[in-house]
Amino acid sequence: MKKHIPNFITLLNLLSGLVAIIFALKGDLAFASFFILLGILFDFFDGFTARLLNVSGELGKQLDSLADATTSGAAPAMIMYKLLEQSQEQTAWYQEFSSAVGSWLPTDDTAIYYFPFIGLLIALAAVYRLAKFNIDTRQTSSFIGLPTPAAALIIAALPLIQVYSDNALALNLTQNKFFLIGITIFLSVLMNTELPLFSLKFKNYAFKDNVFVYLFLIISIILIVLFQFVAIPLIITLYIIMSAIMNLTKANN
Repeated sequence: MKKHIPNFITLLNLLSGLVAIIFALKGDLAFASFFILLGILFDFFDGFTARLLNVSGELGKQLDSLADATTSGAAPAMIMYKLLEQSQEQTAWYQEFSSAVGSWLPTDDTAIYYFPFIGLLIALAAVYRLAKFNIDTRQTSSFIGLPTPAAALIIAALPLIQVYSDNALALNLTQNKFFLIGITIFLSVLMNTELPLFSLKFKNYAFKDNVFVYLFLIISIILIVLFQFVAIPLIITLYIIMSAIMNLTKANN
């Protein structure tokens, strides 16, 4: 029975992603974000439980990828779609964008309603990244490219910032069409780029062997205390920067 416990937790991850999609379709993006966070929590604990019980297998690996494709791919893609759809002054924005990039774009105002589909790039990039991860033997103890849960966390943070934050700059960014499209493209590329990133898995708990992990966790806790949900994009940015520093340190050694 114990070998099925991690798989059950993985299915809870999948269930959380499905519920997140339902809430996103209904326009309740904050609740959708909470279920994405819950799913990512289950995603962490299924692997933790598998290592704790010393059980692993191909079934668990495939289940994990399929669950992540939903919770960290389809669900955040739906949130981004709805954020773009619900963004203010769509017509004015499209006219501004059209005049900026050239006359080749359609001038019919109904064309602006296709732009939210850009948000679905998140799902395509996430699934592609997960497929690469499953066949990439280099990613057993670290990551190459931004993990899909990390990208999902950034997108899930956007509705939570809108609802719970009073930071004017953050609020304006979450409602800005250029920012939303930019972050969609940026995260889609970052998930599939050849960028080495450290893993948060502990081989042991010695500080000297996990300096970057411990520093990252300490700074992350401080950021959460200071900035609440605004801290989530900051933490992912910190993760990328610290990974780059770690790579430079290893290269110099």
